[in-house]
Amino acid sequence: MLERFAPGAQLDGFVVGECIHSGGNAFIYKVTPPPSRDPGFPIVLKVPAIGRAQPTISIVSFEMEEMIHPLLSGNHVPRFFAVGDLSATPYIAMEWIEGEGLAAIVRRAPLPLDEVVRVGAALADAVSSVHAQEVVHLDLKPENFILRPNGEAVILDFGFAHHARYPDLLAEEQHFAAGSAPYVSPEQLHKDRSDPRSDLFALGVLLYELATGTQPFGAPTTYAGMRDRLWRAPPPPRSVDARIPPWLQEVILRCLEPTADVRYQSAAHLAFDLRHPDQVPLTERSASTDGVGLLANVGRWWRGRRDKLPVARTARIQAPMIMVAIDTLHPEDERHPALQWTTRQIISLNPEFRLLCVSVISAAPLGEGRTDQETASGRHMEHVLRLRQWIEPLKLPASRLSLHVVESASAGDTLLQLARANNVDLIVLGAPWPKQKKLAWLRSVASNVTANAHCSVHVVRVTRRPQGHP
Repeated sequence: MLERFAPGAQLDGFVVGECIHSGGNAFIYKVTPPPSRDPGFPIVLKVPAIGRAQPTISIVSFEMEEMIHPLLSGNHVPRFFAVGDLSATPYIAMEWIEGEGLAAIVRRAPLPLDEVVRVGAALADAVSSVHAQEVVHLDLKPENFILRPNGEAVILDFGFAHHARYPDLLAEEQHFAAGSAPYVSPEQLHKDRSDPRSDLFALGVLLYELATGTQPFGAPTTYAGMRDRLWRAPPPPRSVDARIPPWLQEVILRCLEPTADVRYQSAAHLAFDLRHPDQVPLTERSASTDGVGLLANVGRWWRGRRDKLPVARTARIQAPMIMVAIDTLHPEDERHPALQWTTRQIISLNPEFRLLCVSVISAAPLGEGRTDQETASGRHMEHVLRLRQWIEPLKLPASRLSLHVVESASAGDTLLQLARANNVDLIVLGAPWPKQKKLAWLRSVASNVTANAHCSVHVVRVTRRPQGHP
């Protein structure tokens, strides 16, 4: 689906140019917009990876970015322009940022002190701007920053991000969404995606790279390797390069503290210290040049095995969060009209609602067919489209909605986990079909959710066909 675009192709009036990025979860094309829709700045299209051998996470992260990116503003993010029709060719059209990628800058490391300070403060400014808009990025790495010619940093790719006031579509995809291994924070390894200080840990890794030319925790390829950062102290930057001043080592190692409460508490504070080294209070972090000894590391390892990190909690949203379980495997299910009618009545009671529509489907069969629809990612897309078709008659604003398709062998347990992760106030779902056996309730998804939910549950039962339903 993705690699069929060639220079000169037409897509929703855009003229496709060269592919400037391929791989990961998406492809990015330079495009020329139609004259009637020219926004006055250059445009690129980001198209999710769909088709043979493509993971479903590419669709989930695309949905996340499609939800979050339009909410962001300012000079530190690309300007949002448009989205494509999910049922045709999904894409996000956004501003093309001129400048130098941070990845190219990191390849020149170690950098002179003044350049480390200049680049590091620019990155912290950008992160501070995003945090002020209630978004945690959770995948900060060199490939996701561009520095404009004027020195400002721009953050890219919000596919793994978390917004404090919107459902987290990646809550049940944590094994995919931990982030990039060298930059993952301890909180993310504990499945906490809500703490902005996770981004400060990633900034510490980036500062370490810029100053020393190496990564503090290497590039682990396993989950066990990533967990080492819960206890293992990185080599002090000055043990790698003695020219690094003590104040900069203090700043970097403070960012890399395994406990978030001991790190910088805001990106703005980090940017200030980088620009005002004379005001950085020095501790024992600044003086170390030999690193932590063997016995001390063993002690840290033991405490890391024993202790659990406190999980940060975001403030509760005042608007009610309502989750509706929708069976997209059976679009002709006779419960759908009753479930839609009930959903409409419930959301009419509070104009500030947020609705999370969930479909739990079985895992795709092994092997993939010849068409996109016969692939895991294509099948996932098909059920997302069914969710959109289901909700369309309710004519709800997109800002109040999120749609989530999850592959799972246990629909009930998955619904319960999603409800807890997203602070759901009410779950709405259908009871077993009337034509099913009397004991079906005892074995149903509805009985499991009703018995174990942390919140209220509204079960919709159909005893006869709704009036007017064919």
